[in-house]
Amino acid sequence: MKRKAKAMGTTQSSDIASRHGEVPSAGPPASLSQESFFPVPLEILEEILLNLPPDQVVCVCRLVCRQWKEVADSESLWRERCRREKYRLRIASKTPEDWRLFYFLCKKRRNLLKNPRAEHKMKNWQVLENGGDKWKIEGVMVPHPNEKVQKNFVTSYGMCKKSQLIDLASEGYNPSFMDHFQPDIKISDWYAPRWDCGSEYEIHVELLNQRKKPIQTFEPETIIFEQWNDQKWNQMTHVFQNYGPGVRYIRFTHGGKDTQFWAGWFGIRVTDSCVEICPAVDT
Repeated sequence: MKRKAKAMGTTQSSDIASRHGEVPSAGPPASLSQESFFPVPLEILEEILLNLPPDQVVCVCRLVCRQWKEVADSESLWRERCRREKYRLRIASKTPEDWRLFYFLCKKRRNLLKNPRAEHKMKNWQVLENGGDKWKIEGVMVPHPNEKVQKNFVTSYGMCKKSQLIDLASEGYNPSFMDHFQPDIKISDWYAPRWDCGSEYEIHVELLNQRKKPIQTFEPETIIFEQWNDQKWNQMTHVFQNYGPGVRYIRFTHGGKDTQFWAGWFGIRVTDSCVEICPAVDT
């Protein structure tokens, strides 16, 4: 079936490219007086571009000539890429204003927390409470479900809490996209006790507005482990949905302590924390 290539504005996604690296930079637009070097039917040209790496389409192909630029910028091209790569809308009525931006945000979905597995000690984390013998980094006591996880943060006999503040705009999620599309925001955290000591685990995640005031909060009850437990890893998950406009930051905070006031590091262990923006339906 033929799809007419429809030119669309790309200022928004080009700005994201230059400022945040989320969408590849398209470079200067082709001159309007430039003749098409390869005059081929639009549906054939679109099929060619659909079979090329998306970065090359944006950074190279759209600079060839005016015809190529129009197809490379077209809504139909990026909408078809989303269909072929199964990036499906969560709500059919909420169509993206910029399908190219939607495509790249889906393709480059990632963990927005830095240093989640303690591989760089306490780097990128703000320590809010450092009780007892303070936070410490250790190797995992029992294997984690994700074999890549080899280290964890461990708490002491006084309350230990740490936090990260995520600036969504600096990560490539501009205000208009967040307000119009309101993608799911998925939270995940792994925690485990020692088998020989009781412990507590806490997590507090906030969606914040421009003034860093809470719009929506996830704060489950404190989880308490008794002494002589199985010391296995547990996962805490939550998905923020339909949170309304205005979300500009995410503050992730977690921690805990031991319950028996033992000197050293017998409190809860945490690692592999994750915050993801999920524009498309998980498949």
